[in-house]
Amino acid sequence: MADPRARLRAAGLRVTAPRQAVLGVLSEHPHSTADSVAAAVRVRLGSVSTQAVYDVLAACVDAGLVRRIEPAGSAARYETRTGDNHHHVVCRSCGATADVDCVVGEAPCLHPSSAEGFVIDEAEVVFWGTCPACRAAGAGNPSHPRDERAPVGVMHDSVHHHEERYS
Repeated sequence: MADPRARLRAAGLRVTAPRQAVLGVLSEHPHSTADSVAAAVRVRLGSVSTQAVYDVLAACVDAGLVRRIEPAGSAARYETRTGDNHHHVVCRSCGATADVDCVVGEAPCLHPSSAEGFVIDEAEVVFWGTCPACRAAGAGNPSHPRDERAPVGVMHDSVHHHEERYS
Protein backbone atom coordinates (compact mmCIF):
# COMPACT_ATOMS: atom_id res chain seq x y z
CA MET A 1 0.00 0.00 0.00
CA ALA A 2 1.23 3.48 -0.79
CA ASP A 3 1.85 5.94 2.02
CA PRO A 4 -1.44 6.40 3.93
CA ARG A 5 -0.89 10.18 4.06
CA ALA A 6 -0.56 10.35 0.28
CA ARG A 7 -3.63 8.15 -0.22
CA LEU A 8 -5.70 10.32 2.14
CA ARG A 9 -4.61 13.53 0.41
CA ALA A 10 -5.27 12.06 -3.05
CA ALA A 11 -8.80 11.14 -1.92
CA GLY A 12 -9.39 14.67 -0.62
CA LEU A 13 -9.45 13.62 3.03
CA ARG A 14 -7.68 15.38 5.88
CA VAL A 15 -4.64 13.53 7.16
CA THR A 16 -5.25 12.56 10.78
CA ALA A 17 -3.57 10.08 13.08
CA PRO A 18 -6.70 7.88 13.37
CA ARG A 19 -7.13 7.75 9.57
CA GLN A 20 -3.47 6.85 9.06
CA ALA A 21 -3.68 4.20 11.78
CA VAL A 22 -6.85 2.64 10.32
CA LEU A 23 -5.32 2.43 6.84
CA GLY A 24 -2.12 0.98 8.33
CA VAL A 25 -4.02 -1.67 10.31
CA LEU A 26 -6.09 -2.66 7.27
CA SER A 27 -3.03 -2.91 5.04
CA GLU A 28 -1.47 -5.31 7.57
CA HIS A 29 -4.71 -7.13 8.50
CA PRO A 30 -7.14 -7.14 5.58
CA HIS A 31 -10.70 -8.35 6.13
CA SER A 32 -10.79 -7.12 9.73
CA THR A 33 -13.98 -6.16 11.54
CA ALA A 34 -14.45 -2.62 12.82
CA ASP A 35 -13.99 -3.85 16.41
CA SER A 36 -10.72 -5.57 15.49
CA VAL A 37 -9.52 -2.44 13.70
CA ALA A 38 -10.45 -0.31 16.73
CA ALA A 39 -8.49 -2.58 19.09
CA ALA A 40 -5.41 -2.47 16.84
CA VAL A 41 -5.67 1.31 16.41
CA ARG A 42 -5.79 1.70 20.21
CA VAL A 43 -2.54 -0.27 20.45
CA ARG A 44 -0.95 2.17 17.99
CA LEU A 45 -2.43 5.43 19.22
CA GLY A 46 -3.65 4.89 22.75
CA SER A 47 -7.14 6.17 23.40
CA VAL A 48 -9.49 6.34 20.42
CA SER A 49 -13.22 5.71 20.53
CA THR A 50 -14.87 2.90 18.65
CA GLN A 51 -17.20 5.51 17.11
CA ALA A 52 -14.18 7.44 15.79
CA VAL A 53 -12.94 4.26 14.09
CA TYR A 54 -16.39 3.64 12.57
CA ASP A 55 -16.40 7.25 11.32
CA VAL A 56 -12.93 6.83 9.76
CA LEU A 57 -13.97 3.56 8.13
CA ALA A 58 -17.13 5.18 6.69
CA ALA A 59 -15.16 8.15 5.34
CA CYS A 60 -12.56 5.85 3.79
CA VAL A 61 -15.25 3.64 2.21
CA ASP A 62 -17.01 6.74 0.81
CA ALA A 63 -13.68 7.99 -0.60
CA GLY A 64 -12.91 4.61 -2.21
CA LEU A 65 -9.85 3.95 -0.04
CA VAL A 66 -11.44 1.02 1.79
CA ARG A 67 -13.88 -1.65 0.70
CA ARG A 68 -16.57 -3.00 3.05
CA ILE A 69 -17.67 -6.60 2.59
CA GLU A 70 -20.43 -8.38 4.49
CA PRO A 71 -20.27 -12.19 4.26
CA ALA A 72 -23.55 -13.79 5.40
CA GLY A 73 -23.64 -14.49 9.12
CA SER A 74 -20.53 -12.40 9.77
CA ALA A 75 -19.76 -8.87 10.89
CA ALA A 76 -18.81 -6.40 8.17
CA ARG A 77 -15.15 -6.57 7.20
CA TYR A 78 -12.88 -3.97 5.69
CA GLU A 79 -9.93 -4.06 3.32
CA THR A 80 -7.72 -1.61 1.43
CA ARG A 81 -7.74 -3.65 -1.78
CA THR A 82 -10.14 -1.61 -3.88
CA GLY A 83 -10.71 -0.78 -7.50
CA ASP A 84 -10.06 -4.25 -8.86
CA ASN A 85 -12.25 -7.19 -9.61
CA HIS A 86 -11.75 -9.69 -6.79
CA HIS A 87 -13.92 -11.86 -4.57
CA HIS A 88 -13.50 -13.65 -1.24
CA VAL A 89 -13.25 -17.10 0.30
CA VAL A 90 -14.50 -17.45 3.90
CA CYS A 91 -13.88 -20.27 6.38
CA ARG A 92 -17.14 -21.65 7.77
CA SER A 93 -15.40 -22.63 11.00
CA CYS A 94 -13.35 -19.60 12.10
CA GLY A 95 -14.39 -16.87 9.66
CA ALA A 96 -10.92 -16.39 8.16
CA THR A 97 -11.30 -14.47 4.90
CA ALA A 98 -8.96 -14.29 1.91
CA ASP A 99 -9.00 -12.63 -1.51
CA VAL A 100 -9.74 -14.63 -4.65
CA ASP A 101 -9.05 -13.04 -8.02
CA CYS A 102 -11.88 -13.15 -10.52
CA VAL A 103 -11.48 -15.92 -13.05
CA VAL A 104 -12.94 -13.76 -15.82
CA GLY A 105 -10.82 -10.71 -15.04
CA GLU A 106 -13.32 -8.03 -15.98
CA ALA A 107 -16.26 -6.50 -14.14
CA PRO A 108 -18.81 -7.85 -13.74
CA CYS A 109 -17.59 -11.43 -13.45
CA LEU A 110 -21.08 -12.86 -13.70
CA HIS A 111 -24.03 -11.92 -15.83
CA PRO A 112 -27.50 -12.64 -14.40
CA SER A 113 -30.06 -14.42 -16.54
CA SER A 114 -32.30 -11.38 -16.08
CA ALA A 115 -31.13 -8.02 -14.76
CA GLU A 116 -34.71 -6.63 -14.54
CA GLY A 117 -33.56 -3.43 -16.27
CA PHE A 118 -30.55 -2.89 -14.03
CA VAL A 119 -27.17 -2.03 -15.53
CA ILE A 120 -24.83 -4.44 -13.72
CA ASP A 121 -21.36 -3.08 -12.90
CA GLU A 122 -20.21 -5.48 -10.19
CA ALA A 123 -20.78 -9.04 -9.02
CA GLU A 124 -19.88 -9.91 -5.44
CA VAL A 125 -18.99 -13.56 -4.95
CA VAL A 126 -18.19 -15.27 -1.66
CA PHE A 127 -16.81 -18.80 -1.70
CA TRP A 128 -17.37 -20.78 1.53
CA GLY A 129 -15.19 -23.60 2.83
CA THR A 130 -12.75 -24.56 5.57
CA CYS A 131 -9.34 -22.90 5.89
CA PRO A 132 -6.13 -24.97 6.16
CA ALA A 133 -5.67 -24.21 9.88
CA CYS A 134 -9.19 -25.37 10.76
CA ARG A 135 -8.87 -28.47 8.56
CA ALA A 136 -5.59 -29.34 10.32
CA ALA A 137 -7.34 -28.91 13.67
CA GLY A 138 -10.19 -31.17 12.56
CA ALA A 139 -12.71 -28.32 12.51
CA GLY A 140 -15.05 -27.35 9.74
CA ASN A 141 -17.96 -29.73 9.59
CA PRO A 142 -19.72 -28.67 6.39
CA SER A 143 -23.06 -29.95 7.73
CA HIS A 144 -23.23 -27.03 10.19
CA PRO A 145 -25.11 -24.10 8.65
CA ARG A 146 -23.14 -20.87 8.80
CA ASP A 147 -26.15 -19.02 10.23
CA GLU A 148 -25.65 -20.80 13.58
CA ARG A 149 -22.17 -19.29 14.08
CA ALA A 150 -21.59 -16.23 16.20
CA PRO A 151 -20.07 -13.34 14.22
CA VAL A 152 -16.31 -13.72 13.99
CA GLY A 153 -13.70 -10.98 13.67
CA VAL A 154 -10.42 -12.23 12.27
CA MET A 155 -7.10 -10.42 12.12
CA HIS A 156 -4.75 -12.16 9.70
CA ASP A 157 -1.02 -12.28 9.43
CA SER A 158 1.18 -14.09 6.98
CA VAL A 159 1.70 -17.24 9.06
CA HIS A 160 -1.54 -17.89 10.95
CA HIS A 161 -4.73 -16.20 12.04
CA HIS A 162 -6.01 -15.03 15.39
CA GLU A 163 -9.72 -15.03 16.06
CA GLU A 164 -11.85 -12.92 18.33
CA ARG A 165 -15.52 -13.70 18.90
CA TYR A 166 -18.06 -10.98 19.53
CA SER A 167 -21.52 -11.47 20.93
